[in-house]
Amino acid sequence: MKFFKVQERTEKVEQKLGDMIWNEIQDSEEIITNDTIVKSLDKLLKPLCDANDIHRDSLKIYIVKKDEINAFALPNNHLVVYSGLIEDCKRQEALQGVLGHEIAHIEKNHVMKKLSKEIGYSVLLTATGGSKGGQLAREILKTLSSSAYDRKLEKEADITSVDYMLKANIDPKPMADFMFQMAQDNKSDKNMEWISDHPDSEARAKYILEYIKGKTLKSKATLSEKDWKAFQEQVSKE
Repeated sequence: MKFFKVQERTEKVEQKLGDMIWNEIQDSEEIITNDTIVKSLDKLLKPLCDANDIHRDSLKIYIVKKDEINAFALPNNHLVVYSGLIEDCKRQEALQGVLGHEIAHIEKNHVMKKLSKEIGYSVLLTATGGSKGGQLAREILKTLSSSAYDRKLEKEADITSVDYMLKANIDPKPMADFMFQMAQDNKSDKNMEWISDHPDSEARAKYILEYIKGKTLKSKATLSEKDWKAFQEQVSKE
């Protein structure tokens, strides 16, 4: 009984935190709501969810108009994707790999583990019932959008994303290529948030390639090449 009460309280805290941080993003960022763009992102997401028994409706995914190459998960299943990431991915599979990585953080409860460790559960609990919510929301947003999880959790999210992709017949190699490319480009570009927060990107690309070695890859593109390019162009024009 005590366990269920703790679990229920944790879920309420997570829900309040997620909504608090999302409100902060809505107040300070430009959200892309173009129906065609949102539907294209949803098409890329659908096979990952369908093949891995993930309820699509449980995920709250938003595209924020920002040049940074970044995506991050928030408490209560919120997932934020920056337009800069969509524009910079050469292949749709690379974007699907990043989405899978962030979904893995949500599915494996990494988000609350990270916040409890770095900010403290008691602080989170106090803030959701207090008057300093806005201030804490900004601090949490900064923590989740600009600092990596520990290596063990990052590797678990990477490998889980690859498993998601394999089950959905999506080639994971472009995800590794994306990491290699970003690791090189990042040396001169501070806007590459998703990679700059993961300093061992090359090593991660290598273990992804090692993990899929010898596995049967039944690759099937979700969008046609024409639709993928049109999606990127529409995002860039927003």
